Amino acid sequence: MGASRGDSRPLSLTARVMLFVGLAIGVSLLMIGHLVHSAVERHFVEQDADELAVIARAVARRLHGADHDSARLKDMLSRAVSGHHGVYFQVWDQTGDLVYGPRGAEWSQPINGFAPVATIAADNLQCWQVDGKTYRGAVTRVAVDDRIYRIVTAIDIGFHIHFLESFRRSLWLIMLLAGAITLLAAWYGVYQGHAPLRGLSEAMRGVQADRLHVRLDPKGVPRELQSLVDAFNHMIGRLEDSFTRLSHFSADIAHELRTPLTNLITQTQVALGKPRTLDEYRELLYSNLEEQERVARMVNDMLWLAKSEHGLLKPVWESLDLAQEVRELFDFFEALAEERQVALALEGKAPRIRGDRGMLRRAMSNLLSNGLRYTPAGQTLVVRLARAEEVEETLAAESAKKAGVLLSVENPGPAIPAEHLPKLFDRFYRVDPSRRRSCEGTGLGLAITKSIVEAHGGQIAAHSDQEVTRFTLRLPLKAAER
Repeated sequence: MGASRGDSRPLSLTARVMLFVGLAIGVSLLMIGHLVHSAVERHFVEQDADELAVIARAVARRLHGADHDSARLKDMLSRAVSGHHGVYFQVWDQTGDLVYGPRGAEWSQPINGFAPVATIAADNLQCWQVDGKTYRGAVTRVAVDDRIYRIVTAIDIGFHIHFLESFRRSLWLIMLLAGAITLLAAWYGVYQGHAPLRGLSEAMRGVQADRLHVRLDPKGVPRELQSLVDAFNHMIGRLEDSFTRLSHFSADIAHELRTPLTNLITQTQVALGKPRTLDEYRELLYSNLEEQERVARMVNDMLWLAKSEHGLLKPVWESLDLAQEVRELFDFFEALAEERQVALALEGKAPRIRGDRGMLRRAMSNLLSNGLRYTPAGQTLVVRLARAEEVEETLAAESAKKAGVLLSVENPGPAIPAEHLPKLFDRFYRVDPSRRRSCEGTGLGLAITKSIVEAHGGQIAAHSDQEVTRFTLRLPLKAAER
């Protein structure tokens, strides 16, 4: 049971189309066959009605032209119908006596069971069977002077029945052949129609990890497949970008981890080169611990970014007062700021927002840590809060039209060249490569900050001139409480 369930798969496109086409053709042929057969049968009924009506009128004329002499009446009725084959009629008087016509059991049912009709038509004919024969007829009434006669006209429809049975067999045979030919033509048409799909599959099969630059031509496929080709090209473009970033990321990881690991190995080799005192070994262990903590921070940051990129980090939304959060962070950084002789200041105000407390604190901590690192002694690092609509200069012209909350971290210090600003949020990117090893960070702080802001539906940008360097993050009003 489990194996069969696992091996089952959806029907192929050809099977789906052929199943639908076969069903449509079958239903259509059944309807056509029924309509054609009904039309032919209706034609025979109408033909019989016309013939019976002619006979009934001829008999009525004879009845009107004859006197009450029974012998003369029978003679005239015997010559009332000529040139009609398989047609019979009877004339009954008002007393229930047979005036003229054949006698037999086949005539008892119509005269006794069928009501007379005013005019013979296809819709009021009656059928009956006697001794293996099938008759179709009607009973009419005619008044001659003071006498009422009933005329029974009937026709043997055995020939019609035989023809209809033969016609039905021929019709079904023709429909079966037509259905088979149509299905075969439909299958061939579907097969030919799938030729572009087969070609597209071959082209896709040729795309390998080392050929992600290849793109399919949407103009070379039918219109119905152009959206598929566009989606495939878009997917390959994203894969190429992901592979490129992964390759660069792997190279950056190896480059960043090589230095602390080399330091650990070198210091350990030097320490083991000759006997050391207990204090020297303790100093070595402290030095190794610093390098290990740096590696641990780097690995944790990389894991955090990987989870963020794959959507595994979901903000836990709660109501937050950004001013209160900044003041609590100031308390945390107060000792470091005093050590660097840097003042911390908070300006402006903003409405409460909904966000993840831990994630936003980490983003603001990264900005504060980065600002303290480059703020000269005796200067002030300023955090400003404001509504986006109250600030003329926003992140972009498009975002300026949207209400939101702005948080800016400004610090005086050396200007960052404009060509470096777009790359500040890349992993392991530093403006001054010579300071790569000497600074305390891992090179991932701004990348983490950007991922946190984007997880909240916001934006982040950097501005730098000769006076101040400013990092501004914007949270949309949809995450804010009015």
